[in-house]
Amino acid sequence: MSDLILVARVAGAFGVKGEVRLTAYTAEPMALLDYRNLQREDGTAELTLTSGRPHKGGLVVRVKEVETREQAEGLRGLRLYVPRDAFPDPGEDEYYLVDLIGLAVCTPQGEHLGVVREVRDFGAGDLLEIQPEVGASWWLPFTRETVPDVRIAERLIIAVRPEEVE
Repeated sequence: MSDLILVARVAGAFGVKGEVRLTAYTAEPMALLDYRNLQREDGTAELTLTSGRPHKGGLVVRVKEVETREQAEGLRGLRLYVPRDAFPDPGEDEYYLVDLIGLAVCTPQGEHLGVVREVRDFGAGDLLEIQPEVGASWWLPFTRETVPDVRIAERLIIAVRPEEVE
């Protein structure tokens, strides 16, 4: 589990007064304003959000460190993080998707399938990228049918691999 969690990416400038467009990776984009200080992946301070508003699934924000459109445009693609401890603890039987990365994946019979390499949503729901010890990774839909049990404390996911499609 990483100490920093990816929460947004700079999508570019908005308008001519130095506002910044953010693509939010949080369930609620406006939650980014609660974190205020977003960091680079190495933990160095990057952007201090002073205000913002929703815009097309993300946010348009004013940033203390940015005054011009050119400065905002220069940040395009920057990935922004917050410390893991800034998030509230998940409730019982809840977890953050990022907490799944690195967990072992086994069948209900105990066969080791690999470890979770990444969690992605390509538009049809969350998928777990499973990396076996040998061979290419594969994607597992993150549904109740294919993942009946997640045991964060044991660092284990019980998975039912769907039948291969020929």
